Amino acid sequence: MISVRQKEDGITVRLHRMFLQADDALIREIASFIRRRRGRTPLIGAFIRQQRGAIRKREPRSLILIPRGKHHDLGGLAESVNREYFAGKITASITWGAIRRGRHVRRRTLGSYSIQTDTIRINRVLDRKTVPCYFIRFIIYHEMLHADIRCEERSGRRSIHSVEFRRREKMFREYAQALSWEKDCAIF
Repeated sequence: MISVRQKEDGITVRLHRMFLQADDALIREIASFIRRRRGRTPLIGAFIRQQRGAIRKREPRSLILIPRGKHHDLGGLAESVNREYFAGKITASITWGAIRRGRHVRRRTLGSYSIQTDTIRINRVLDRKTVPCYFIRFIIYHEMLHADIRCEERSGRRSIHSVEFRRREKMFREYAQALSWEKDCAIF
């Protein structure tokens, strides 16, 4: 809804068209958010919730599932994680993400779960023989937790990594090993 990017010659701000209806108090809060990029923004949150009807829902793109990679088969890994940790109840499809070449990335997203399409995507950067299976299984487990534990809303804010989520995430058998490998890995 609000995007702020620092550039060499200043900043670029993008706002959703619904903010054309904003009053002066909301404009002041947006300006404060742009300056600080942190802090409480109750007016912005309330305004976005009120304007949900003005937000166009995108039609989901047609989804092509490609679970088999060059070095890792997500289908088999997901099936074993689902059976071991979720008693087979996770219905999400799994696929490798799209190949993105030449993009500068500040922070790499290794996996994602879409509630709209019930799909888990794993970043293709992990489809290397140097990436251990237990690490990919951990990313799959993390995304399956998102499918199992829906996000909570507290004080008007969404919490996708709740206390319960973090508690269950640590139940992954190779949790410490996966975090250690990620920390020491040079591909991210």
